[in-house]
Amino acid sequence: MSLLVLGVTFGLIFLAELPDKTMVATIVLSSRYAPLPVFCGAATGMVINSAVAVGAGRLLELLPHRVLGTIVAALFAAGALYLLLIRESSEERIGERKAAKPRTSRHVVLTSLAVILVAELGDLTQVLTANLAAHYHQPWSVFLGACLALVTVVGIGVASGRTLLRALPLGVIRKAAGFVLVGFAVYSALSAAT
Repeated sequence: MSLLVLGVTFGLIFLAELPDKTMVATIVLSSRYAPLPVFCGAATGMVINSAVAVGAGRLLELLPHRVLGTIVAALFAAGALYLLLIRESSEERIGERKAAKPRTSRHVVLTSLAVILVAELGDLTQVLTANLAAHYHQPWSVFLGACLALVTVVGIGVASGRTLLRALPLGVIRKAAGFVLVGFAVYSALSAAT
């Protein structure tokens, strides 16, 4: 277990997930339903998606160094473009559209789990988690860092409801995360070239 890899993974995934549609969906769900079942369902979905991402990253490790480095750099660059160019209002509509009308706590948990599983499948942070697992060759450190980051974001979304969006606009968070990913893309491209 590498604390450095865990910390890098936590920071990058946390920053990338804050402006994501999953955060918006969690805020919307928690503003409509009891917070604990929303948190339980959403957190479980994040852990499952992190495991899938780390598994995909382990498969990427089988590629030659230059090919892997080029793929990682391209995916970081694509993530940066996504964060820098995506429009905030479209994500808010996605989050609101996915919130169904469950009646019991069990239904809220299952609805939250389903929303997160669908929203995160192939999402930026899942791709980043796979890239980090392939890049660092530390699957447990990456898995734990990603899980902690994603569950923390879910906790913030559940605890804050819509208040967070008034205090810190998603656009600002998104731009900061995009520039961090540009740095990772450049670093990965330089690493692949050597």
